Amino acid sequence: MSFKFLRQLARIPGCIRVHAPPLAQSTWGTTYRRRDSSRYILRRYLHGTPIRQHGQITRPEPGTGIKLHFKDHKGNPIKTIEAREGDDILSLAHEWDIDLEGACEGSIACSTCHVILQPETYDTLPEPSDDENDMLDLAFGLTDTSRLGCQVQVTKEMDGTEIRLPSATRNMFVDGKKPTHH
Repeated sequence: MSFKFLRQLARIPGCIRVHAPPLAQSTWGTTYRRRDSSRYILRRYLHGTPIRQHGQITRPEPGTGIKLHFKDHKGNPIKTIEAREGDDILSLAHEWDIDLEGACEGSIACSTCHVILQPETYDTLPEPSDDENDMLDLAFGLTDTSRLGCQVQVTKEMDGTEIRLPSATRNMFVDGKKPTHH
């Protein structure tokens, strides 16, 4: 048991360890019971692989990544970037300082990361979920090939594709707020 865990346990007044039957004990934590019969579950998470944080992007070596061309609503080039397979468009846009908002931070609760894809690219992607379709209904300038950038994972087939940003977004939270890096 780590010292940090023991210090957390010591902060709970009158807490004693309970040896629970197998059904009440989980691999996620240990159940502790106070002398007054109320329970606390202190959880310790052990991971053998590194955790990838939300929005954490590792840029590929120049010339080795999947090229994506971001354009504005008029078709003017904004930036050409290189991505790794599996990265989402919203996180890539934030990493490369492209003005794609993402107010809900990728939780499918807004339509501010709305992007417009080429028909060939759109057809290679999996169908949007019901939640994504519900949010796309609120998007400004919706087209047949619209998707939420937070839900589009980059694949090798997307190499050289064009991603257009709409002329405006609808942010129910607050208009005018610019996204910042975490």
